[in-house]
Amino acid sequence: MPPTLVFDTDCVLCAGMLRFVLAHERDHSLHFMGAWSREGLDLAARHGFTEADLNGTFLLVQGGRALTRSDAALAVVRHLRAPWRWCGVFAIVPKPMRDRLYSLVARTRYRVFGRREDCARVPPDQQHRFHGVRPTRRLGRTN
Repeated sequence: MPPTLVFDTDCVLCAGMLRFVLAHERDHSLHFMGAWSREGLDLAARHGFTEADLNGTFLLVQGGRALTRSDAALAVVRHLRAPWRWCGVFAIVPKPMRDRLYSLVARTRYRVFGRREDCARVPPDQQHRFHGVRPTRRLGRTN
């Protein structure tokens, strides 16, 4: 299984993070899965995570291991091009401090950034890398 990022498809911040990763990735090896989809919930459950757990973190399953919170974020930056990959230097910050900051953002993400059902958009040429996420619909302009 390729490295798979299970993320909140209703979170505006998470959708922005997804667009950022797609724009700056170097190896195109990541796959993406909607946290609230059957596939996302099943993958999380196989690694001991519940739906409630997914509400507080995204999940990166890579090499048979499940990473969450700041460990998952640091693993994702390793898939990015420089200079973004250099954010991995934050691994020197003790994990409890990194995770405290991560949890603060996770708890306030809807209030600060907003929430929209299925706000994550799948680029048409990347659909093969997405599971449990609705493809982008082309809508005609009404004005």
